[in-house]
Amino acid sequence: MSYREIIYNGLWGNNQALVALLGLCPLLAVSNTLINGLGLGLATTLVLVLSNGTISFIRHWVRQEVRLPVFVLVIASFVTAVELAMNAWFHDLHKILGIFIPLIVTNCTIVGRAEAFASRNPVPQSMVDGLSMGAGFTLVLMTLGGLREFIGQGTILSGIHLMFGEASRGLTFSFGDDFHGLILAILPPGAFFGLGLLIALKQVIDKRNARRASAPQAEPQTTTATAEG
Repeated sequence: MSYREIIYNGLWGNNQALVALLGLCPLLAVSNTLINGLGLGLATTLVLVLSNGTISFIRHWVRQEVRLPVFVLVIASFVTAVELAMNAWFHDLHKILGIFIPLIVTNCTIVGRAEAFASRNPVPQSMVDGLSMGAGFTLVLMTLGGLREFIGQGTILSGIHLMFGEASRGLTFSFGDDFHGLILAILPPGAFFGLGLLIALKQVIDKRNARRASAPQAEPQTTTATAEG
């Protein structure tokens, strides 16, 4: 696959949250704000890139019989490193995300990309695949979190200081204390409804693009002159 195809598949064509429907537990659990989604998405992306690159590098030395335990061991090592780093530098965000950071180990997206792509392709392509898949997953997390936050509590970028420091507090947008949002949006059912709407929107766009691509193009009309002899 070309790099362009890899990136397209990760961001849209084979988006793990909208097409494969993998890794939905953390996606639905922590996507109540945009910043929470961004934090978990970046952590997942970093693990994807590092684990894909490592597994691709060692793929020729790993026997088929033990490949899955080895893959999980590699993924767990990077997840532990990412969790310790977040606990050290983003402690408040780490407390909010909680158990869902170590649960990245069990994210089917990461294990699936290790098995389906990284174990069969060179290191550069595997790392690009991890980056694009992680970016696509992060974009869905941010979009879902932003929509739920906006509809449910009338804010955007609430808690941005958890990632970018106290100086970024002014970037938070709010409708004010008098805003009465739809409480369902920030509850677990709101995550299911929001994700369903995003999946439906993607299907509509894909079908529209498919119809445009398959529509016959109008052929230029030609006139022929006949001469009578």
